[in-house]
Formats: sequence, C-alpha cells, structure tokens
Amino acid sequence: MNVVFQQIVYALVALTVLSVVLVIISENRNPVKSVAWILLLIFLPLLGLIAYFLIGQDFTKKYAYKRKKHRGKDQAFLIKSDQVLDEQEYPRAFTAPVKLLKNIQNALLIGGNDVKYFTLAADKYRQMLADMEEAKRFIHLEYYALENGLWGDALKDLLIRKSARGVEVRIIYDDWGCWRTKKSYFKELIDNGVQVRVFSKVRILPLTARLNYRDHRKLIIIDGLIGYIGGMNISDRYVNGFNWGCWADTHCRIAGPGVVQLQSVFLSNWQRQSGEVLWEDEYFPLPASCGDNALQVVASGPGSLDPEILHVMIQAFYSAEKYIYVQTPYFIPPEPLAGALQAAAIRGLDVRLMISKRSDLPLVQMASRSYIREMLERGIKVYFYTRGFLHSKMMVVDGELSIMGSANADMRSFEDNLEVQAFIYGRSAALRAQEIFLEYQQDCEKINLERWKKRSRLKRFVESFMRLFAPLL
Repeated sequence: MNVVFQQIVYALVALTVLSVVLVIISENRNPVKSVAWILLLIFLPLLGLIAYFLIGQDFTKKYAYKRKKHRGKDQAFLIKSDQVLDEQEYPRAFTAPVKLLKNIQNALLIGGNDVKYFTLAADKYRQMLADMEEAKRFIHLEYYALENGLWGDALKDLLIRKSARGVEVRIIYDDWGCWRTKKSYFKELIDNGVQVRVFSKVRILPLTARLNYRDHRKLIIIDGLIGYIGGMNISDRYVNGFNWGCWADTHCRIAGPGVVQLQSVFLSNWQRQSGEVLWEDEYFPLPASCGDNALQVVASGPGSLDPEILHVMIQAFYSAEKYIYVQTPYFIPPEPLAGALQAAAIRGLDVRLMISKRSDLPLVQMASRSYIREMLERGIKVYFYTRGFLHSKMMVVDGELSIMGSANADMRSFEDNLEVQAFIYGRSAALRAQEIFLEYQQDCEKINLERWKKRSRLKRFVESFMRLFAPLL
C-alpha cells in the first residue's frame, strides 16, 4: 500500500512539474529566466514547485495594464519648465542616452540642479529631517524599508507633527521590505492624519508572486523643491552596521527644477495604489535654478514594456570615452550589461567594478562571483570592499555623468522590482561621485586574476552552479 501511495505521489509531482514547465514555456518570458526555472524544477522538483508558486508566477501583464492606464501623464507637464534643455544643449558625449530616455519614457533633460551626496546614513537622516521641518505644503515618501528605531521614530514623530500643522504627508512602503516594522508604527501615522499605502501586501493564502515584485525605491519629495534618491532605506542598521563591519552606502539630495521628475514618479505610483489623482499645478512648482547639473529620472517596474534603466545604462557605457566606475552590492548582470562593460575595457577604458567581499545574501554572492573571472580576463579591475557590507548603487562615467538610484546591477532590479534611477549630467556632481568611489577603494582588496583562478575547484563549481539560477535570485 505504501509503495502504491508513493507512486501516486511521484506521479502527481511529475504531472505538476510538467504542467508548470508548459506554463513557463507558453508565457514567452526571458529565455534565460525560463531555463533557470525549468532547471530548478527538474533538479529539485519539490523546492522548485514551492518556489514557483511563491515567487515565480508572472503577474506582469496584470501590472502592465495598471501601469498603462496611468502612463503618459507622468511627465507631460515638464514642458512648462524653462530649464528643459533642447538638443543643442545636450552633453556632447551623452547625447545618445539622453535621447533614448526621452523617447522611451518622455524623460526630459532638466538643468539648474544642485546635487549633494551622502555616504553616512546619519548625515542623510539629519539633513532629511531638517528639510522636512521646513516643509510648507507636502512631504512624499516611497521606501522599500521604513523601520521603527531611533531614526525611524524620529521621522514618524516629525511627520505626525507636520501633518497636524496642515502639511500633506503621503507614504508608500513595501510590505515585504518592512517585515521588521511593527504594525503599530504605520497605525500611529494613519491615526494622526498621514496618508499611508502599502505596496503589494503579502498574504499567506494565496502567497502568489507578490513576493517577487517589490517596490525597491527610496524616494523623498518635499514641497516639490527638494528630493532624495539613492540606496539608503530608513533603518538604524544603516547607521550601526553589523557586528562584523559597517554599512557602506550612498544617497543624494537634489534641489532645483529636476525634482519635478521625482514627484512624477511618486505620484504615478500613488495613483496606482490609492486611486487619487494629483496632477494639479500646485504639486508641481517650478523651482528656480540653483545649480549646474542637468538630470533625467527614469522609473521602471514589472509592467514596463522595456527594461528602461538597463537600456540607458548600456547606452551610457557604450558612450563612455575615458572610464566607468561601478558600485553595486549584487552583481548578476544581464548579458548586454556585462558585454557593455567588457567592450569598454577592451577598447582601453579604465573600467572598475566594486562589490562587497561579504554579503547579506550568500547565495546571491556565490552567483555574483561566477562573473568575476570573465570581467578580469577582459581587463576590468575588480575590487572587494572589506570594511563591511557595500550597499551603494552609484556609477560614474568620464567625470561627466553620475548615476544614482535604487537599482542593483542584477536581473531582479532590471525586470522585477519597481526601481528609480537619476542620470545626472554635470562635472561637479560626477567629480564628487568619483571622489567617493576612490575613497571607498582605499578600503578594498583588488582581485588578481591568477590568484582568482587558483581557488578550489569545488568553490568555483558551486558558484557556477548558482549562476544557473541567477535570474531567480
């Protein structure tokens, strides 16, 4: 009887696996991702089935419908700004990425912005709170992780106080990213007049693929005059670090006409989450020029027709003439991105890749390290940050373009998550970003190709095996 029962169970599992494989094939996904899922289902059928039903189902068409419903309104109002630059004013070396962004997302190039970078979370939090204290009309936040603690509680108290004084406060937070946050944290905000929306609430039954598509953005907009974008969430661990090292990250504060683009990204998502339409002129003031940097902001998500952030990064790398510096916590690049970096190194550019020697996600780290050898063989300089965990997502090109936002250099950021990235054209901002990169480099171990080749065969095999599942990590 037990043998018969086992055979029935095996047959049901096999039939379920076959059905799921047929569904994956019929969805016409990215072939690399489809193959990864099929391999997981074949090698580890039970684990594969559980993982597929948790995070593998493709709900992007449903999300795309919602996005399409609101698309087109996002940046149409930008034509009003007298800081919108025409083609004659585009940065010469980066005309191609500027035009690409304008065509795929109507992201106009807006000049007159002041940009300030932060490498210490405490400095960012202090400046953020000081700017919010001066808010007169509205404060908008969109965060993957917004946690209670010293800084999270200070933010909560300030937002409650500003709301009581008539300032409109709106928050979008990611349910999965805020799993550490007590529910009472958001309840207290709501009870005191703050408008709060949760992105893609995670439910036990059904779990569906909501775990897979997350709002990974870290955005603040204050009165339409000041904005924040970068890699730092709101959490004490960004200040305190780990018992084995610091948390190394970057974020930037933008003041000037370009903030309107950050506001556009937030209000587009707010409309999807709440149904509230806020496209009146009062939410889009036209700040005076206060700096010498031009910028474009690009948002992407699972409903995007194209991986916009990926496309523009690749175009920027192919436009580079001198150097490309990349910081990312997770390096699992799609082939076109890896190819763009390798091609730049082959044609003689100084290409540097900085990742963390120790990661908070060991499986991702193993897959990431499978790419190191091919980067080194093409002449890319690879650095492992050793003082702690490097979470920065900053890139610098030729001392003229700096790229800052929430997207990691991995497939999840380019295809699955809601992300936002600022492409900042200006020598002052880019040179400061370059300084930051070189400061971090002092705490790095430079990887030598010959020594890297001599690592144990088992370690190299495990990394290569994990690479097979890189699209799922």
